Amino acid sequence: MAHPKRKISRTRRDKRRTHVKGTAKQLVVCSTTGEMHLPHRAHWHEGKLYYKGKVVMEKEVLA
Repeated sequence: MAHPKRKISRTRRDKRRTHVKGTAKQLVVCSTTGEMHLPHRAHWHEGKLYYKGKVVMEKEVLA
């Protein structure tokens, strides 16, 4: 059976493991609008920017 000649440090081991990522993005439902969006991210809905269920910004319409 193969046996390592030297101990691999926790840092080196963890650096190798960082390249393994999750397969699917997780989505959550906004409590205010009911829209699906990425967690901890602001999202646009009907010309308004929502974050944590509150309106942060409204889109300006140029006329």
